[in-house]
Amino acid sequence: MRFLKWALAFVVLAAIVAATVPFWPARSDYDEAAAKTTLSSDKDALIERGKYLVTAADCVACHQSPDGAPFAGGLPIETPFGVIHGTNITPDEDAGIGGYSSADMYHAIADGIRKDGQWLYPAMPYASYHEMRQEDSDAIYAYLMTQTPVKRANPATGLSFPFNQRWLLSYWNLVNSKILLPSGEGSHEGAYLTEVLGHCQECHTPRNLMGGLKLSHGYEGGVLGKGILAPSLTPAGLAERGWTPEDLRTFLKEGIAPQGTMTLEMFPVLDHSTQYLNEEDIAAIQGYLTGETLPSWQPSEGPKPTYPEAHKRGRDTYVAVCAGCHGMEGEGKPHIAPPMTTNTSPRLADPSNLLHVLLNGVPEQHYPNGEVMQEMPSFAQILSEQELVDLANYMRVEWGGQPATVTTEALSGDLAR
Repeated sequence: MRFLKWALAFVVLAAIVAATVPFWPARSDYDEAAAKTTLSSDKDALIERGKYLVTAADCVACHQSPDGAPFAGGLPIETPFGVIHGTNITPDEDAGIGGYSSADMYHAIADGIRKDGQWLYPAMPYASYHEMRQEDSDAIYAYLMTQTPVKRANPATGLSFPFNQRWLLSYWNLVNSKILLPSGEGSHEGAYLTEVLGHCQECHTPRNLMGGLKLSHGYEGGVLGKGILAPSLTPAGLAERGWTPEDLRTFLKEGIAPQGTMTLEMFPVLDHSTQYLNEEDIAAIQGYLTGETLPSWQPSEGPKPTYPEAHKRGRDTYVAVCAGCHGMEGEGKPHIAPPMTTNTSPRLADPSNLLHVLLNGVPEQHYPNGEVMQEMPSFAQILSEQELVDLANYMRVEWGGQPATVTTEALSGDLAR
């Protein structure tokens, strides 16, 4: 009887698969004639263009190996469904993409389909790259084919059943639309750089239970691994945190602004990508995100505590362990630590990023133009839980216009890793 039940279940599943095959997402059209023209053009200019596009698309951040070999793969990427590794995209014939044609490369980038016909997992942001221009994909292909081949096999994914069944991604792709740009936006360079090449929604837009983007809530903020928050990039969200267009341009290019420095999951974006973009493209991204202007922002006028005991304890802890770098009044110190008075983290309603930094610290980070911000230590073993909570609440109230609602319960879970 049990065998019959399993057999019936298998037949039903097979019938569903067979019935829905015609509706599985199809490969995008690829113009071979146009590709021949592109790939036979000025090779040096094409390769240089491909190098710039690889930078704009931030390919190194995921495809660099843990030992630093560019494009050799192996970097573990944590997802809610298990660990996926960045793949080898050097032109090695066996381990990399040496056997790919330009069309194969385009379908991998734009459709998430490997040369062997298997689906790529959407940790590869093909949902965003879906609208990449074919000539840009061809330029990326030309550049990658000039790289040194690395014979390094791709590690197996750490996904459990049923997430390790790639064929199920056919249904994921049906449900989770790949169309990010509104009609007519594809020709807007800022939209193209932000939505497609930069794939900014992949972090800054919330996701549904299947891991797809909630496009109706674009740029309203998303939760990344270890409880880190990618904050809202909507004009209103940026304005609430005091951003100006010039601040945003400086942040993308140099990694430092009055609102803080690029840290956590955003630092690799600066390190491998945005610092190398030309000024015109930086301005286009800023203009697209802000609409050129931002709503005026005023600090919260809510009453601050008149030094109740908890607020005083938080102030005492701040003076003891933070003021030496960030200044007695949170004014910061150039080349050492950013100001707290204008910093984004205390202004976020969700305290996760602030708590993450307090618990885990920040390594010494090198920014463009020779700028260095010194290491911030972890306070997880230095301060008690109550001291950490009092410190976070003090900073949120004093400089963020946020209530003192953080409790010790917020220190557990992913943040503590």
